[in-house]
Amino acid sequence: MRPVSAIDPLTKPGLYLLRMGVFVILAGLIAFILARPIQTAFLANPGLNGLIIAVLVLGILLAFRQVVRLYPEISWMNDWAQRLSTAKSREPVLLASVARALGPVNAGKPLSAQGLRTILDSVGLRLDEARDVGRYLTGLLIFLGLLGTFWGLLETVTSVGKVIQSMKSGNDAALMFEELKSGLAAPLSGMGISFSSSLFGLAGSLVLGFLDLQAGQAQNRFYNELEDWLADAVLDIGAGGDSASPVSLDALARGVNGLIEQMRREQQMLRDWVEAQARRSEQMDAALKQFMQKDERR
Repeated sequence: MRPVSAIDPLTKPGLYLLRMGVFVILAGLIAFILARPIQTAFLANPGLNGLIIAVLVLGILLAFRQVVRLYPEISWMNDWAQRLSTAKSREPVLLASVARALGPVNAGKPLSAQGLRTILDSVGLRLDEARDVGRYLTGLLIFLGLLGTFWGLLETVTSVGKVIQSMKSGNDAALMFEELKSGLAAPLSGMGISFSSSLFGLAGSLVLGFLDLQAGQAQNRFYNELEDWLADAVLDIGAGGDSASPVSLDALARGVNGLIEQMRREQQMLRDWVEAQARRSEQMDAALKQFMQKDERR
């Protein structure tokens, strides 16, 4: 029999979406205020910095998708818990194993604690698959920032070496200073590549890290609420779960009582046998005494 709950067993992750939206808006406001220095830093290496921003946007969309995809799963589970029809609902993806276990095909079949744990492990693996991509994108942003750093440092060292080789001794000091000033333009450009890429990469990883944290918390609450509700309610479906425990205990009790009664009968039979042997022994002693007395009279 399906249990009916007065409230929905799973809550929607609206609070986490609100936090993520507020954080993204604040990050956008800071980027708007610092638009000019950010534009200057971006132009130091448009190709690599553009790739970093593209990965950042992709990670933001993926983080929001991880939370939004919980809504149809929660709606399906709440409809099932409230005995509402789920025929018109979209088939769940994260809860596909739960839908198979609770569906009409398996109706009335026992659902053990081990089976429940298998179902929950399947749901957990599906949740972790999406989070792995988000973690990878966060690490990719850090890698691209470090790649730009070493790229810029390589260009800086190469340019400084060229400047030193181009300087000739014995020239006028003013001319040497002009050559040095013009030659340092390339090393400074390399430093710009280094610091700008690090700036975009680390800032992007900070944004994605917070969003992934909120998405992970939303998924963890979804998983914990699902585990609690299934452990409390679904184990009573059909003939399985705790409903079979009283029958098993009664059968065990009857078996133990029968064994005790049989042991009592055997003990009584043993006592009767011992008493019978004792009586026979007394009779033999009496017969032996009579025989000895008769022998003495002769």
